[in-house]
Order: sequence, then structure tokens, then C-alpha cells
Amino acid sequence: MTFTQVSYTDWAQGGQNALAYTVTLNGKTDRSDGMTDWSNTYKFAFGQTRLGDQGLRKTDDKIDLQTVFTYKLGTHVNPYVSATVKTQFAEGLKHDKEGRGTIVSKFFDPAYLTQAAGIGYQPIPELKTRLGAAIREIVTSAYTVYSDDPATAAIEKTKVDGGFEWVTELAWKLEENILFSSKLEVFSPVRHIENVVIRGDNTLAVKVSKYIVINLNVQFINDKVVTPRTQVKETLAFGLSYALL
Repeated sequence: MTFTQVSYTDWAQGGQNALAYTVTLNGKTDRSDGMTDWSNTYKFAFGQTRLGDQGLRKTDDKIDLQTVFTYKLGTHVNPYVSATVKTQFAEGLKHDKEGRGTIVSKFFDPAYLTQAAGIGYQPIPELKTRLGAAIREIVTSAYTVYSDDPATAAIEKTKVDGGFEWVTELAWKLEENILFSSKLEVFSPVRHIENVVIRGDNTLAVKVSKYIVINLNVQFINDKVVTPRTQVKETLAFGLSYALL
């Protein structure tokens, strides 16, 4: 949890009052026995900011759930099945030069769902990668720009693509108090192989003390269907951290 507040009273050099907060929650559960491994990860984030007399505006919003079930063959290469869900908590707005906001997304609109089966490889404990056949659904209700096929007359609220996924995850403890975690997701649809979707999520966490932490997070999305340009979001946060379990 991070919180920033700036207030001015008769400040000759100028400036605007500001208020910002971000709350993140990352979790992971693993169950492993002699033949199987079941791993689940949960990532949640939500943040808002107020600058001057502007209303609260969203700065961060993420729901990212993943479950992976692996059957262990006794080697570094093992078959797996997986499912992921990606969406957001609240409405997302785009603001014009005059500050007017237009809603472009909301909870489960869009939502990205992926199911896959294939082969996973873990050469070292810190690195895991997997490759498999996958089905990806994009679910919308009001904001169909994410799912609609412009080549058809009808407005599609759901888009289903079969293809291949490649996911690589890294969790590297650089020092006793420094952890670098990274996840790269690549989905390639069979029908439109040129529309490869690439998602990256990288976090450098530095624990200054028992409860104080600095987080640098960089996310990028390359999805030509949504926008021809690569989307990048960078967040630098200094705040409180507490491990529940």
C-alpha cells in the first residue's frame, strides 16, 4: 500500500494539491506431491489520484488470476494444463484535452480468458517456461472494440481464438532483500498468425526494512488488434508491505 499527499497554502512558487494511493495484493499457493503440482497465482492492484480540482482518476487497476496443474514425469519436462483470467475492478476512462472523460472499459468488459495444455520445462527452481495449444476468449458487453471483427457486419461481443501460448516466469532473489520477478506471455492465434499478442509484467522489489518496501513495476502489452503501438505502464512505489502468510 502506498500513499502520497501534497498540500499548498499561499505557496508563492505555485503548485497544485495532490492525493494519490495504490493498493496491491500478490499471492501464490502451491500444492505438490510425488506425481502432481498445482500452482495458483493471484495479482490485484487498484490506485487513484486527485490533482488540483480534478476529480479522482484511476491510475492502476488489475485482476490477474492463473492456475497451472502439472503432472510430474520425474524429469525437467512435464505435461500441464492451465487457465488464466485477466480483467479489472472499475471503469476505465480516457480524458481529452479539456479533461472530459469517456468510459472505454469496466469490470469484465473486457475480460481475457485462456485455457491451455502442453509441456512445461523448469531447468532451475527460479525459472519456469511452458509451451502449449491454447484457446483464448475475449468477453465484452458494452465495449466491443476489444472483441469485434471489423470484417463482419455483426457486432461480436465475444471473440474466441485457437492458437499457441508460450509463458515464461522468473523469480530471482538477487540479494536477501531484493527480488526480481518477471512474466512473459505470448499468444499466437492460428487463423491470424500475424496478430501475436505479447504481455510482459516485471517487478523489482527492494525491502528496505521489515515493513518498508520499494517496488518498480513495468508492464507492456503488444496487441495489434487493440492498438498498433506497444502499451507500456511504469509504476514506482514506496510504501508499506506485509506478508499475511
